Amino acid sequence: MTDVVDRPASQASRPAARAHHRADATPSVDVAALGEQLLGKWARIRLHSRELAGRPELYKTEGLTHTQHRMRTFGQLKYLVDNGAVHRAFPASLGGSDDHGGNIAGFEELVTADPSLQIKAGVQWGLFGSAVMHLGTEEHHAKWLPGIMNLDIPGCFAMTETGHGSDVASIATTATFDPATQEFVVNTPFRAAWKDYIGNAAIDGLGAVVFAQLVTSGVNHGVHAFYVDLRDPETKEFLPGIGGEDDGVKGGLNGIDNGRLHFSNVRIPRTNLLNRYGNVDTDGAYTSSIASPGRRFFTMLGTLVQGRVSLDGAAVAASKIALKTAIQYATERRQFNASSHTDEEVLLDYQRHQRRLFTRLATTYAAGFAHEQLLQKFDDVFSGAHDSDEDRQDLETLAAALKPLSTWHALDTLQECREACGGAGFLIENRFASLRADLDVYVTFEGDNTVLLQLVAKRLLADYAKEFRNVDVGVLARYVVSQAAGTAVHRTGLRQVAQFVADTGSVQKAAIALRDEATQRLLLTDRVQTMVAEAGAALKGTNKLPQQKAAEAFNQHQHELIEAAQAHAELLQWEAFTEALANVKDPGTKRVLTWLRDLFGLSLIEKNLSWYLMNGRLSMQRARTVGDYINRLLVKIRPHAVDLVDAFGYGPEHLRAAIATGAEQIRQDEARAYFRSQRADGKAPVDEKVLLAKKARESKPQRR
Repeated sequence: MTDVVDRPASQASRPAARAHHRADATPSVDVAALGEQLLGKWARIRLHSRELAGRPELYKTEGLTHTQHRMRTFGQLKYLVDNGAVHRAFPASLGGSDDHGGNIAGFEELVTADPSLQIKAGVQWGLFGSAVMHLGTEEHHAKWLPGIMNLDIPGCFAMTETGHGSDVASIATTATFDPATQEFVVNTPFRAAWKDYIGNAAIDGLGAVVFAQLVTSGVNHGVHAFYVDLRDPETKEFLPGIGGEDDGVKGGLNGIDNGRLHFSNVRIPRTNLLNRYGNVDTDGAYTSSIASPGRRFFTMLGTLVQGRVSLDGAAVAASKIALKTAIQYATERRQFNASSHTDEEVLLDYQRHQRRLFTRLATTYAAGFAHEQLLQKFDDVFSGAHDSDEDRQDLETLAAALKPLSTWHALDTLQECREACGGAGFLIENRFASLRADLDVYVTFEGDNTVLLQLVAKRLLADYAKEFRNVDVGVLARYVVSQAAGTAVHRTGLRQVAQFVADTGSVQKAAIALRDEATQRLLLTDRVQTMVAEAGAALKGTNKLPQQKAAEAFNQHQHELIEAAQAHAELLQWEAFTEALANVKDPGTKRVLTWLRDLFGLSLIEKNLSWYLMNGRLSMQRARTVGDYINRLLVKIRPHAVDLVDAFGYGPEHLRAAIATGAEQIRQDEARAYFRSQRADGKAPVDEKVLLAKKARESKPQRR
């Protein structure tokens, strides 16, 4: 196995100018140690997956038709099977290793090879296979999982409908039990109920886990999962009663054969109900270990949260790839001779360039540390180490909070890095445009980001109601949430109330106060607390209103609630970054990472400066210092920028960007040598502006 943290290839492209910056820079970053920390708990699996992702067999080949891309991607799934990369989460009794966290850690790294491969693998094993494993019983496992694991049964996860995406509870496909034949009859009652955007549905899928309303004895028991055979394994034609069509070319991810499915009274055996949480007996009687229909629904969907977890990690990985490429290029590319008559400036020395890249670098670090905590929480729940109902709710809420931020951030980072690299960034060979197109859909599948944040907001309101049931709302604005180190991801709602720390507005102490960890925490947590308190006060008593009135009241405050949920998620990322600092042993690395954490925190405060001013949390004097201190942090981080992206551990085989190979440095060195030679030989032509200036001086009357 190749150790990509220390691989020589990733060091070879460093520009010569980097030595100059490092020679005088104090402190320095221990790149190898930081790289190991970033790899996290499942480092060995990540490295194995990266080694696979760095092989040409798994690369995305640009320029293929969507038909060719689909064929290549399906072949790559077989390559993953042959290389033992897909079985980690499955039961040890079937050849797996029951390693749920490691499984996600490995799969999300595949985004560096081709996002289509990562998602298609996720559909096959993370959704289709996972649904059979987590919603089915041992009988289902024995019957279908071996074929799913070795790709004998390519399959679909048929949940989303044309008319219902994020609102899964309202899907219209039905599965009605017929006691006379001991079968469920699966039916699509109208066009809007077609299963849509389903991976593997257009061509490859032989089976599917179909989500439908379970109806028996005239009672609808809500959404359940059913195993349905789709195609004849020999002819690959749809079985009787099943139809579908190809979704066609998409804005990205064209290695996946997304399609539509519909069912006309398709009969399946009663035992094809994946009945871990709900069962129908031979006489049609429904039973469930979870009495509440609502709780049962969320429990079933909660077992499938790994899709959101893996998207969070894949988005972070894509951001790292983009930043490594853009920052490497910015240390080599020169433009405009602002400070010298002979030498042009390196792009990364411009403050604006630092602003556009370093702030996103700081966010990527924060998102990466938060993802590692999410992954640990996921593994705790699915391994059974911490698997209470509260643990599962916390996991669901945490994933719903972090996935929107990381996927939006990935799109923003890819676009900004593209622009920061100019015309070169627009070339497909440098991957920004291609990656952005592929990741575009990440913000709306496995849960639309805005809808997910609304879920988080409702959890915050529920926690608020419990925490402050008997507290006067006017008092709450003067308090902030206490943040005990190490507790950020163990509870995803509001914390216990602590004393309010007033802002002094002192100009002399402003910069010191803002870079103080406690001050950043107070400002960030106070914003979340206050926003939730205000929304909670506005919505107080709506549970007693008629449904329509309650919905209207909630809708009037929907924007503020989603803003509060986003602020909460940003706080979780800041907390994760802060907790990670405690694990950094090298003093120099810790100091640089602290600057980066401060940059992340202050960037959040700067982004929401109007809120802090309008709500009296910052004086105008102190608010003016935020931007200045950010600019000072940029200068401090500048000498360490390449170290910080090298620590991501991605080599040329993962970047696959022409501008990150050192070619630009060679071009720039050649150009500078050429002009130096001209000047040394006296052969350089005289600049017209120099001549004009000389003539102007000579034409001035001489003073006597």
